[in-house]
Amino acid sequence: MKKVRGLSIFLFFILIVFSTQAQAQTRQVRVSVAKSMSNLCNSLITNFQKQHPDIKIVPNFASSGALAKQIEQGAPADIYVSANPKWMKHLIEKGKINTSTQKIFAHNALVFVGKSSTDAHSMNDLQKLTRVALGSPSSVPAGQYAKQAMDKEGIYDEMLKKGQLVMAKDVRQALIYADRGETDGAFVYKTDAMLATSAKVLFEVPPALYTRVTYPVAMTKESDGNGDAKLFYDYIVSEAAHPEMIRLGFTLP
Repeated sequence: MKKVRGLSIFLFFILIVFSTQAQAQTRQVRVSVAKSMSNLCNSLITNFQKQHPDIKIVPNFASSGALAKQIEQGAPADIYVSANPKWMKHLIEKGKINTSTQKIFAHNALVFVGKSSTDAHSMNDLQKLTRVALGSPSSVPAGQYAKQAMDKEGIYDEMLKKGQLVMAKDVRQALIYADRGETDGAFVYKTDAMLATSAKVLFEVPPALYTRVTYPVAMTKESDGNGDAKLFYDYIVSEAAHPEMIRLGFTLP
């Protein structure tokens, strides 16, 4: 009888342990964020976890297109931040987004960076350069904005044909190419340019040449029932996040 009772207590203890572990494992928020927002996201995560140390935020940084395709294929994500409304719309059409939570998170601007010695002061000077980096327009919003600007200037197709354009997997890689001098320059966001160690902003791309850089944010349908995800989402879209956004160069919605 004592053995049966002891076994029952042991099994009850094991059940409690596994139940606690299961609860701990569910206390996490998976966030898929455009690469150009990695610094801001990491900073907001740090600030949030000071108030909620028991909630683990798991970020996934990549190009907006790559992240959207991951989510579409079933990759776990509670919150999605895109650097282009196009990919948010794509996931909405695929039935992956809780549309009631979609809103504009922030804005950015496109600039051209390179070494101080690079002779490029406007879009008209780009064709004189040998190698210009940009995120691949097929999946990188910064590259799509850059292509849009070059198309309006009538230089994209010609530069592509001549092999003057170097395609990067994301905007940060384009920045690295220019920062290391591996290309004459690169199209990046204004916020990315602040991270360069040697490259400088050579000129700002005229806003009239491309659609305004807009970052939409939304919770995914997979996040339904995840109160911690809602808590983090409410924080990043609140005024409490604004000072950090401004500090890192983003424009408020």
